[in-house]
Amino acid sequence: MKRTVALAATTCALTLLTTACGGSGANSSSPSGATASNLNLPDLHGQHLEVAAVWTGPEQQNFMKVIKRFDQLTGAQTDFVPTGDNVSTFLGTKIQGGAAPDVAFLPQPGVLAQFAKSGWLKPVNAAVEKQLQGNYSTGWQKLGAYNGTQYGVYFKAADKSTVWYNTKAFSTAGVSTPPTTWSEFLKDAQTISDSGTPPVSVGGADGWTLTDWFENIYLSQAGPAKYDQLTKHQIKWTDPSVGKALTTLGQLFGKPSLLAGGTRGALATEFPASVDQTFADPAKAAMVYEADFVATNITSDTKAKIGTDAKVFPFPAVDGGQAPMVVGGDVAVALKNSKGAQALLTYLASTDAARTEVEQGGFISPNKSLDLSAYPDETERSLAKSLTAAGDNFRFDMSDQAPAAFGGTKGQGEWKDLQDFLANPSDVAGAQRKLEADAAAAFANAG
Repeated sequence: MKRTVALAATTCALTLLTTACGGSGANSSSPSGATASNLNLPDLHGQHLEVAAVWTGPEQQNFMKVIKRFDQLTGAQTDFVPTGDNVSTFLGTKIQGGAAPDVAFLPQPGVLAQFAKSGWLKPVNAAVEKQLQGNYSTGWQKLGAYNGTQYGVYFKAADKSTVWYNTKAFSTAGVSTPPTTWSEFLKDAQTISDSGTPPVSVGGADGWTLTDWFENIYLSQAGPAKYDQLTKHQIKWTDPSVGKALTTLGQLFGKPSLLAGGTRGALATEFPASVDQTFADPAKAAMVYEADFVATNITSDTKAKIGTDAKVFPFPAVDGGQAPMVVGGDVAVALKNSKGAQALLTYLASTDAARTEVEQGGFISPNKSLDLSAYPDETERSLAKSLTAAGDNFRFDMSDQAPAAFGGTKGQGEWKDLQDFLANPSDVAGAQRKLEADAAAAFANAG
């Protein structure tokens, strides 16, 4: 999506760096409200910063536009450092080797807690706190804190209770209204399968997608109290509530005819491909479950139009429970005690940074001060409205709150255990035992 910041204003921002554009300092006057009076960004000419994150492809390209704005406003030179999937391992090695980036995005609150315990994080300063208090709900602020000290800024949020569907595939199958309950979901999936299109695309090659499936079912079926207990490992993964949720998930995973490519295909499909095949022409699947960031893949990798060819419905309620609201997000933290690192966190917590990012599409901000008109289409506006309207009534992604060895590492822990469950969904008890063994070890090691 094209940015909507006026060219003249952008030119002014560039001019600021040398002529102040009618004022003084590094950012006396700039577009979209990013002024010295409300951001207090310092002059960072001659300073080189590094920001590390897991993002690749379109997500990285869109974020670089935010970095470009920050550099324009401050005079800094900021480079992006890709972390790969194993974020905690990559950053831990960098930190211990004395080569930490200034700022890093952590995709798991559990990693934030581990890094804070290790003394690797720097608390935010007053300028960052001011932006957080003005732009973020209490729940999102607390997610970026550890033991009462604020370390992080949740720049990116994800509504992880969203199912995307191919409108043509639904129409061809005669499904006129999206399902609202799990039983309706399974019934519609069978109807779509009978019409000749595989109903559900699962990106099982990326284990984190499977954790999201489980969490939505568990939150709706078992309820928030049990969800919180399992998140903290206060109940075991061998608890009957976990077995019930896995059995429910097995109603989908255990029927290969409902999965694009069958079981083998689901296990071999990475997340981007799971989206692409749903909105290909002709469609190879009718639905794909994942967060709002699916929009980025639809826009960049397919010809489908969001709002017409591609629409969304909330993850269905299970067994009479409430429809779940599971969220995820990436938290920015300072790994160096520098003026540049704090300035970048200040900017990331601002409405200007949020606007610059969401205009690109495929991105939801937890910044409650951002006007919904900044989102490029009605679908993303509705997702953002649901997220901010929820206030603090949400639950953060369970696996992201666990120690990284269990909930955030490719090829091990929950990611691997649920891939094994996808391969053999009839062995619920075996899956529970493996999940409990891996969770117990990871929580014990985390201390």
